[in-house]
Amino acid sequence: MTQVIKAIFYRYSCRDFSPNPLQKEQVEMLAKTALAAPSAMNLQPWHVIVVTDKAMIEELDADAMSIVKEQGGEFYKRMSERGGRIFYNAPCLVLIAKDSTDNASLDTGIATQNVALAAHDLGLASVICGMARLPLNGPRASEWAQRLQIPEGYTFGMSICVGTPNSGKLPHELDLSKVTYIE
Repeated sequence: MTQVIKAIFYRYSCRDFSPNPLQKEQVEMLAKTALAAPSAMNLQPWHVIVVTDKAMIEELDADAMSIVKEQGGEFYKRMSERGGRIFYNAPCLVLIAKDSTDNASLDTGIATQNVALAAHDLGLASVICGMARLPLNGPRASEWAQRLQIPEGYTFGMSICVGTPNSGKLPHELDLSKVTYIE
């Protein structure tokens, strides 16, 4: 089994990060792996924003949780039971903003998967987290866009939390009933 295949099969969604910061080389590699993703017609409809400012991540997290609390319901209950944190104390948040081209959502998803696999290969853990969209689309959206230096004409595409795991877990079980072979 190759290293890539191992990363695909053994990475998991981590929801328990150590607060220890990543090394500069790790952060730079994560950004580069996002940029190395394929995109439709090589348009590269993304802008990668890597946040390692712990205070900013915590403020973004608190803003997201306040929006979730306001909405209430099962998701708020679930997040509260998990410690009331959207980003699970991750020391690094990779935001991938997208432009308005047709395939931008798909392409930012591919870039995000590259980061997840690279994090695993670097001995780190990750969780792909769409919840950063809450504050970026919420009451403070323009403030966040400015503070995060999201370029004009770009919106939230996807985010991924990365860090050293406090604990591990098994990856999800494969459901082979979701495959059809046509021969």
